[in-house]
Amino acid sequence: MDTLLWILTSTFLISAIAFVGILTLTLKEKLLEKILLILVALSAGALMGGAFLHLIPESVEKFGNYNIFIYVLAGFALFFLVEKVLRWRHCHERKCPVHTFAYMNLLGDGVHNFIDGLIIATSFIVSIPLGIATSLAVALHEIPQEIGDFGVLVYGGYEKNKALILNFACALTAVAGGIAGYFLSKYIESSVIFLLPFAAGGFIYIAASDLIPEIRKEIDIKKSLLNFSIFLVGILIMFGIRFIK
Repeated sequence: MDTLLWILTSTFLISAIAFVGILTLTLKEKLLEKILLILVALSAGALMGGAFLHLIPESVEKFGNYNIFIYVLAGFALFFLVEKVLRWRHCHERKCPVHTFAYMNLLGDGVHNFIDGLIIATSFIVSIPLGIATSLAVALHEIPQEIGDFGVLVYGGYEKNKALILNFACALTAVAGGIAGYFLSKYIESSVIFLLPFAAGGFIYIAASDLIPEIRKEIDIKKSLLNFSIFLVGILIMFGIRFIK
């Protein structure tokens, strides 16, 4: 399959995840919370695995440069800054504390998805397996996030149908980011050396700052062990993708 087609297919499928928000209309609140926590744990493992098993090793192998780790730190720091400036929170509850800033949620989500598209494009340009691993890590993270984003929009006053459309429109910026990343990479070769470790830093930040704290809120020992096991499954999935040729 052509690299651009891989990018377009992956980013569009990830954008379509925006419609998962409709689950909040059919599932009971308690059941939804249980499912979300499992998805959060799986997402955290996938993001950590994607960063440490794919993005960072691939960067070091191809570029073998100490500056790679500076880019990782830069990605971590920038994601932290963007979250604070745009109130970019990965809520996992329908009544998100930032619901009064629904329009800011749309803006932040659009920027976030565009960056995801750039990262996915860069990953596929380096190699198909790396692109698949990165896309999967992003997709697993998008599921709980999009459910949260939909809840923010509805709670902020949007009708359900309009909230779904707006959420999907924001998600489509990932496709735009993918296209931009593909064509810009031909003219700016140095973008690859920057975006991969930058993405790794962002993945680590999201997992460590937003997702793992959510998992730690569980106080029941059995449920905690289940969530930790799901977290490890996320890492193992990323490890398994390493063998895709």
